[in-house]
Amino acid sequence: MDDNEPGRRVARDVAGTGGLDGLQRLSAAIEALEERRTELVEELRRGRQATWEEIGRACGLTRQGATRRWADRLRARSFGLAVDSYQHGRPGYPQALIGSAVPREARRVLELGAGTGKLTRMLVDAGLDVVAVEPDPGMRDRLAAAVPKAAVRAGTAERIPLPDESVDAVVVAQAWHWFDQAAAVPEIARVLAPGGTLALVWNVRDETEPWAAELGALMHRSARQRIDTAPVPPAPFGPPERLEIRWEHPTTPAGIVDLVASRSYVIALPEAERARLLAEVEQLLTTHPALAGRDGIAMPYLTRCTRVRLG
Repeated sequence: MDDNEPGRRVARDVAGTGGLDGLQRLSAAIEALEERRTELVEELRRGRQATWEEIGRACGLTRQGATRRWADRLRARSFGLAVDSYQHGRPGYPQALIGSAVPREARRVLELGAGTGKLTRMLVDAGLDVVAVEPDPGMRDRLAAAVPKAAVRAGTAERIPLPDESVDAVVVAQAWHWFDQAAAVPEIARVLAPGGTLALVWNVRDETEPWAAELGALMHRSARQRIDTAPVPPAPFGPPERLEIRWEHPTTPAGIVDLVASRSYVIALPEAERARLLAEVEQLLTTHPALAGRDGIAMPYLTRCTRVRLG
């Protein structure tokens, strides 16, 4: 029997007599199957049950092809494994950001990749009607508990669970680099009202502070995630407006360890390597002259915001 015959039989059954209805059913089935395939890849990689080469072979891909297809997506979906560290270690945002990220005339705002609600709470407190979309169920549960006034929905930037032209502004904090932008840009444009805005936000550690630079060197020794924090979203969005805010996040030594533990590339490390990295971070915090013996630490940040207007 042809190796593809079971799949062809399923495809014929789903498509039925064909036509537009058959095409629609088949497209929905393909999407569901692809999501299930990604879940299986994720299970295999998290349990160290298969190498990328074995996964590629099972999917008719090379090792490089499988890595390109799924590695970034699996890192993006890894945060639910460290939701407590994420909540305790990640900073919030400076209050001055809200007026720049969301136009004064906006009333209904969509936050994509809302995580545990670090920015969501500030948007709600500013009197905005907020829809918070988050794909990870663990993060979403924490978000719903932390910000009960927000309308929390399951979804992604590529498939936003809202009708056309239903929000005045979209805000994305710490998440734009995870999106499939070819699919996300038209989806965001679809849900925005005419003239609506998209704001892309990142907190970046200010490594002009020597101890923060040493922390960054430790974190990036095994892996480094390079992120463009000044992107230029394509049409139908207009030219970007930029804002940078320098500020300090009050935290503790334990909070900094959680910050490191919540990074996707740290979550993905083998357990022994991850434990070794966190031990080295703890050693830095207890021995560096600027940090030793301190219960409270001010982590220096730059918050960068890019805002663009639809059309």
